[in-house]
Amino acid sequence: MILGEPGPPRAVPSPRALTCPKCKSPLEFSLFNHPELGSCANCGSKLQVEAFPALFRREGSGRDGELVMEGESTCFYHPAKKAVRPCEGCGRFVCGLCDCELHGQHFCPSCLEVGRKKGKIKNLENHRTLYDSIALTLATVPILLVFTYVYSFITAPAALYIAIRYWNAPRGLVRRTKIRLILAIIFATAEIAAWLIGIYFIFNNRRTND
Repeated sequence: MILGEPGPPRAVPSPRALTCPKCKSPLEFSLFNHPELGSCANCGSKLQVEAFPALFRREGSGRDGELVMEGESTCFYHPAKKAVRPCEGCGRFVCGLCDCELHGQHFCPSCLEVGRKKGKIKNLENHRTLYDSIALTLATVPILLVFTYVYSFITAPAALYIAIRYWNAPRGLVRRTKIRLILAIIFATAEIAAWLIGIYFIFNNRRTND
């Protein structure tokens, strides 16, 4: 079974592309990316096949590293392979093996790696700052640790600022709710209110004593 994104195919793959894991006979195309279990036409084994969309991609000229002919441009990384397109990052010609497609753009392996490390490719993310967790931590730690409550004079406004400033910011690669931001705002507001009330009573008592 090949795991991937389900969806309608764009071209019929080779009948030898996928075989039954039990009898090794070619699987029927109708079994691919079907929501329910199907049966092998040869041995009757129950199976479900999920295939990557690339399996259904029509092969163009030079795909999969086609050997270069005389007078044709070559891949920068594989001089013996025919180039299919230039990299949109550096302009180098790449073959079908080196062509990395990302949201409609085509990059060579080097540009893709540089973009991942330096964040130059916006659609390529492998980490995010969890501002909701930072805000909630700043708002709750002074409450949980009594001896650090004095620091809430600084952490509470900071938590409130972060929660409001990054309210619409992406909260993680895995989908998360806004519950942490909501709790951070509630706790931070309560702490700020407690400080204001405390300061008010202190000044009020001083005036009364004077």
